[in-house]
Amino acid sequence: MAPLRVEQYVVGPIQTNCYFAVNEDTRETLIVDPGADASRLTKLLEKEGLKPVAILLTHGHFDHAGGVEELAERFHIPVYAEEHERRTLEDPALNLSGWEGRETVYHADHYLSDEQEIDLAGFHIRVFHTPGHTVGGCCYYLSYQNALFSGDTLFAQSVGRTDFPKGSASELVRSIREKLMALPDEVTVYTGHNEITTIGTERMYNPYL
Repeated sequence: MAPLRVEQYVVGPIQTNCYFAVNEDTRETLIVDPGADASRLTKLLEKEGLKPVAILLTHGHFDHAGGVEELAERFHIPVYAEEHERRTLEDPALNLSGWEGRETVYHADHYLSDEQEIDLAGFHIRVFHTPGHTVGGCCYYLSYQNALFSGDTLFAQSVGRTDFPKGSASELVRSIREKLMALPDEVTVYTGHNEITTIGTERMYNPYL
């Protein structure tokens, strides 16, 4: 089992959590949701001698995808997203990039399906399609490391907003109850904004569940 170290960096005007999921044996690293500050993230990766192998997007909003192109080009690494999120990434009206003053189109190299399992950086990853915040929002579950990268699906004692285009409160809560609440209590949840939490804590205290 590959040892996981997670580094958290808050980026951009909406204070998005970007994570480096580091395999401590090999230094191979997954970049999760690099929403902004690509040059700063690049410097951090290079300073630590980390080896980025892929970018994982939990969804396509600009505050999670804004730094994708620069990092992917700098390190020559692929970008992954859920298959239903292609339109969100490629449509500025849905990815909300105009909020920053410049409409932008984002891309992924690989689109994943619900329950698909992939191996990257020495980690076995299970993909959960969790629509509600966006049509193709997803979470990445590293079962052997008891880690879940939840994006804007599940927060500490809260859930993601559903008042953006294509959002659905009922779908979001259903996604969390059916997919995420089936996970063990000890799973650490690396959220898209604010504090890190656990499945057990959210099962007990999240008012939306």
